[in-house]
Amino acid sequence: MQMGVFALAVSLVAGLATPVGAAPQSRIEVRVDAARTVRPFKPVYGYFGYDEANYTYAPNGRKLIEELVALTDTRVQIRTHFLLATGDGTAGLKWGSTNVYSEDAQGNSKYDWTLFDRIFDAYIQAHAKPFVEIGFMPEALSRNAEPYHVAWIPGQPNQEYAAGWSYPPNDFSKWGELVYQMAQHCAERYGKDEAESWFWEVWNEPDIFYWRGTQEEYNELYDYAAAGVKRALPKAHVGGPATTGPAGEKGAQFLKAFLTHCAEGKNYATGSIGAPLDFVSYHAKGTPQVVDGHVRMGMARNLQDVDAGMKILAGFAKFSD
Repeated sequence: MQMGVFALAVSLVAGLATPVGAAPQSRIEVRVDAARTVRPFKPVYGYFGYDEANYTYAPNGRKLIEELVALTDTRVQIRTHFLLATGDGTAGLKWGSTNVYSEDAQGNSKYDWTLFDRIFDAYIQAHAKPFVEIGFMPEALSRNAEPYHVAWIPGQPNQEYAAGWSYPPNDFSKWGELVYQMAQHCAERYGKDEAESWFWEVWNEPDIFYWRGTQEEYNELYDYAAAGVKRALPKAHVGGPATTGPAGEKGAQFLKAFLTHCAEGKNYATGSIGAPLDFVSYHAKGTPQVVDGHVRMGMARNLQDVDAGMKILAGFAKFSD
């Protein structure tokens, strides 16, 4: 094929899909200069995530991770919920636990990385990278711990699903120390350079039921978590807020308020102005449907979310790039 400029005319809707008597559909001309180099291609598709942390190290969990890694030459990054949740590690639908954090009778912090290590070891051994979702709240730190875990039942409203694990900490300083201990442990177990190459993301979708605190309490949660990661891993990438789609009003408002805090708000952990923000995350989920036995993603809403988020970022000089 000759490298050069060529034109491709694309009909938006096939003729057979156009109702009788309707006006002809417009056409788009796409011009591609295949001889021109713009910039290196940086794949962004090697990311996967799920709720059920404890299935990670099960035989089929390991098998799936290896299959995902084999799909692409880019380094696969994997994110799971419930990395800090309290429990005995029994797997369940939309649930996971590691029992990383507990307290003794005097309220002193205790750490146990046994289950946590099994999850991260599975990623590293398969040559994947953890995309570290810092959450959810351990029972001993939860401001409203009871009930702590309510089972998810398929087909039911599950209105009480976000239980004690979704609340703010009763002590933000202890929360910050927990995150520091987690980052420090990862540096010691996997090497500081390796752990600093990961993305460290604070919480998941705090604009909906995953977070039972206020916007300002999330900002405080973020500040203490970011300070904890940076204390152990100064070069690590820390970010958030992992909100729902910014094409929706709630997701957009939360994202804007968070960016404003990171740009010019008072840092709850350090007292300085602003907070470290190495990447910005939000979720563009689309509107998937099952059609003829296959999943059709519904890309229109997905792209609207991406576009809305980019426009919000463009409004902040500090984060526009």
